[in-house]
Amino acid sequence: MNLPIKPEDILIKTQPTPNPYAVKFIVNQPLKQDGKATFASPHEAENLPLVYDLFLIDGVRQIYLFENTMTITHTGELEIGDLAEQVIAVVRTRLPIHNVNFTAPDSSDLNKVKKADRSHLDPKLQEIEEILDRTIRPGLQADGGDLEVLGLEGNLLRVYYQGACGGCPSSMTGTLDAIEGILRQELNNDSLQVSIG
Repeated sequence: MNLPIKPEDILIKTQPTPNPYAVKFIVNQPLKQDGKATFASPHEAENLPLVYDLFLIDGVRQIYLFENTMTITHTGELEIGDLAEQVIAVVRTRLPIHNVNFTAPDSSDLNKVKKADRSHLDPKLQEIEEILDRTIRPGLQADGGDLEVLGLEGNLLRVYYQGACGGCPSSMTGTLDAIEGILRQELNNDSLQVSIG
């Protein structure tokens, strides 16, 4: 039998990300049991009081949950300290009633990080996903973000940044160049291009 979580037992660490408009929070309790979830509006979180109430904080634009981490992307209306203080207060009061087994609003197979069944994908996309899992995703996830592959058309790979990576200045240039370079080398394909969206 699981004992209920008490607000005083919830420990939260705040961590900066490379994106000046995103803050990562590491919690000593799970926020999402399996996979990951990105919320862009309170409407998407109507049945999740924890996420819904985070959108009530001034300037919160996006909430990304992955295991026991959460990345809040914001507009900069609040000082980071004030934002962190309000986020921590919401987490402490809402986590005891939070359902960690919720289904993400965009619950596609791409949203399931653990045990992702990619057998339905084209073999080339399977290979790309494996390379990204091994080389790129661990770093992005450590910074409170992630990467979703949208599709491959010829030599053009379309990707979508999640969490702190969305809107991060370095993700639009340096990180994108690194992804392209790694994939070109691993796939032995100098004409492969990677684009956002």
